[in-house]
Amino acid sequence: MLKKTLPPRPWLFPRPVLLLSSRDAAGRDNIITVSWAGVACTTPPMLTVALRKTRHSHGIVSASREFVVNLPTAKQREAAETCGTASGRDTDKFVAAGLRKAPAAVVAAPLIADCPINLECKVRHVLPLGSHDLFVGEIVKMHVRHAMLREDGGLDDGALDCLAWGAEEFLRVLARRNHLRAPRFQ
Repeated sequence: MLKKTLPPRPWLFPRPVLLLSSRDAAGRDNIITVSWAGVACTTPPMLTVALRKTRHSHGIVSASREFVVNLPTAKQREAAETCGTASGRDTDKFVAAGLRKAPAAVVAAPLIADCPINLECKVRHVLPLGSHDLFVGEIVKMHVRHAMLREDGGLDDGALDCLAWGAEEFLRVLARRNHLRAPRFQ
């Protein structure tokens, strides 16, 4: 099998698409679309998010030491695109993307009410990497829409309809009867 050798790139995919909300010291809220993220630890529950140092959200999260990870549905693809392409320095992304805020229980940053899952996080570690810093956030509160839960309180994989990022485009991830599919958007 022939393969072409390429320079090293961070090509690990699909990656989850997340909407990270934050609040600055002046009380202004922001959202950034992130796909460089992952699970880091079970006890205590932690996740990682890599943010480019030049992004507006990087400065907010660095100063506030907290954020909310909001998991959008496939129907929120356009909102994810808006939050990933507009700058929070001069745009209210909640308004631009048509997303509603809800108060968080522990952190100051708002939840995105339209997302079915919200994870309130406190920054526990920051690892400078180069163009990005890796923020390790401890999940201090989790909010899940009732429709996403089984009767026993666990997450219903069959209710998932999430976004992922492929090599160069959004993918829709459907979980039905424990089989994941990632069809292309039409």
